[in-house]
Amino acid sequence: MQNNVPKPILKNKLTVTANTGLRSEPPPKKLLDRVRDAIRVKHYSYQTEKSYVQWIRRYILFHNKRHPSEMGGNEINAFLTHLAVVENVAASTQNQALSAILFLYREVLQQELDLNLDAVRAKRPRRLPTVLTIEEVREVLQNMDGVCQLVAKLLYGSGLRVNEALGLRVKDIDFAQKQLQIRDCKGMESRITMLPDSLVESLQDHLHSVKLIHRQDLERGRGEVHLPFALERKYPNAAREWIWQYVFPSNNLVKDPRSKAVRRYHLHESNIQRALKAAVRSTNLTKRVSCHTFRHSFATHLLQNGYDIRTVQELLGHKDVKTTMIYTHVLNRGGRGVRSPLDA
Repeated sequence: MQNNVPKPILKNKLTVTANTGLRSEPPPKKLLDRVRDAIRVKHYSYQTEKSYVQWIRRYILFHNKRHPSEMGGNEINAFLTHLAVVENVAASTQNQALSAILFLYREVLQQELDLNLDAVRAKRPRRLPTVLTIEEVREVLQNMDGVCQLVAKLLYGSGLRVNEALGLRVKDIDFAQKQLQIRDCKGMESRITMLPDSLVESLQDHLHSVKLIHRQDLERGRGEVHLPFALERKYPNAAREWIWQYVFPSNNLVKDPRSKAVRRYHLHESNIQRALKAAVRSTNLTKRVSCHTFRHSFATHLLQNGYDIRTVQELLGHKDVKTTMIYTHVLNRGGRGVRSPLDA
C-alpha cells in the first residue's frame, strides 16, 4: 500500500514541508545595511548615520568597489590622502571620513587595523571663534522676525546649539524655574541652562499657537512625533501627548526616514540659517555670522560680565574647561587686553 505522506522539498539547504512550515534562511544583509544597524544600536543621530554611510560608500567606490575586508591601513591612507591633496578638504572633514571608516572596521567588520592614527588623523587648526558685540547681536535680531527670531534669541540668550533649540520638547521648558532642560545633546549628555526672562511671554504665546496645530493634527488622525529609544514601545500613546511635541514644529508632515511613519518633525535648521543670512545681509556687518556665532557670543559676554568660567562651562555643556577657555583668549585679543604702543 502506497504511503501518501508528502515528500520533503529541499530549498536553500533547508527542508520545507507543509507540516513543519520551515522556510529558507534570509539572504545576508548588505554591508551598508549592517552599518546602519550598528549605528542605530549605538543610538547615533540620523545625521551621523547619513554622514557615515556616505563616507563608507565613497571609500569603497574610490577603491573600485573592493570589499573593505580585503583592504586595510594602506587603502585608508590612500583615500585620506586623496581627500586632502586632490579634493582639498578641511581637516575636520578628513577626520569625519576617518571616523566613519574606523567605525566600519571596528563595529561592523570586527577587524583590527594596522594603522597609525597619529600619522593619519589631520590636525585641526586652532582658530578663535567669531564673536559679536551686544550691539551687533541686537542689530541682527532686529532684522529677523517670527519663529526664526525666537529661535535665534534662544541661541544667544541660552547658549544653545541650533539643533538643541530646534529639538526642544514642550516638557523641556520650565517656566516656573525659568530654565531649559537640554537632553541627549552632543555626546549623549544632558544639561540645564537658563531661560531668559524676556522670552517667557513670547514662548508662551508661541506654544499656544503650536497647541492649536497639534489639536488639528489629532483631529486628522495624526499628531505623533518621534520618541527617543524604546519609549514608543513602552508608552504607545506618548507620541501623541502634548508634552512630547516639538516646541518648533515643521510646517509640513514628513515621513520618518527610519520608521517610515508620517509625523510632524521639528523645523529644519536650514530655515534658521537662511533667515539669519538675510538678516546679516541687511546690516553693515563684515563678520562671518552663523547660528553658532550666537553661542560664542553668549559665552564671551557672560565672561565679560564677570561670571565664573566653571559656570559658563556648565551652561554650555563642555566636558573639559579647556574648551571653554578659548573664550578667555577672545577677551584678551583685539586691544581689550593689551594697549597698542601706537596709542602711547
